[in-house]
Amino acid sequence: MLEYTMTGDGPRFGMVIHHTDSVREYAYDRNSVIGHLEKGFDDAAKFNWIVVDMTKDWKDVFPK
Repeated sequence: MLEYTMTGDGPRFGMVIHHTDSVREYAYDRNSVIGHLEKGFDDAAKFNWIVVDMTKDWKDVFPK
């Protein structure tokens, strides 16, 4: 879906949410029991998508 969104003319924004905050959401990563983001993380680096870390960056995404 991000690959499709990022192709074409005009400004584009690709973002992957890294679910690291187990208090507000299930935390999952490359090797977690639920949800795997191997391809998402690899493609983010390859295609210059922004990776937002829920624990570290969420306060910047949704300031109080």
